[in-house]
Amino acid sequence: MSKRLSTLFACLAAAGSLGFAGQALAAQTSGHTDSCFLSRDWEGWKSPNPNVIYLRIGISQIYRLDLSAGSNQLQEGDVHLVNKVRGSDWICSPLDLDLQLADDHGMIREPLFVKSITKLTPDQIAAIPRKFLP
Repeated sequence: MSKRLSTLFACLAAAGSLGFAGQALAAQTSGHTDSCFLSRDWEGWKSPNPNVIYLRIGISQIYRLDLSAGSNQLQEGDVHLVNKVRGSDWICSPLDLDLQLADDHGMIREPLFVKSITKLTPDQIAAIPRKFLP
């Protein structure tokens, strides 16, 4: 094979791999709608009742998690949420969350099952009592 042909194949291979990387990135970002968030942007949480959790994402976004089987422990001061991230860092559906409720003493380790995730509008956020805003 000539040197020029070898160089051409090398260039085509490099261009092809860049094309695949670009397509993968485009697919990754275009598939996420405004209702998705990155788990690393999760800033805090509060629970107004055993079946609802409000998550603060970044500075101004609030998401509501509705639980299929809540926990009275959510209102306790010494508990925190643990989410195991498997695969992508994007949270777009309840299946993307693997939540557990844990206490500071290591006594409680309770799974929480999310049935829906809703990004709240500014009006919905304004309607939440201040003590329940994360």
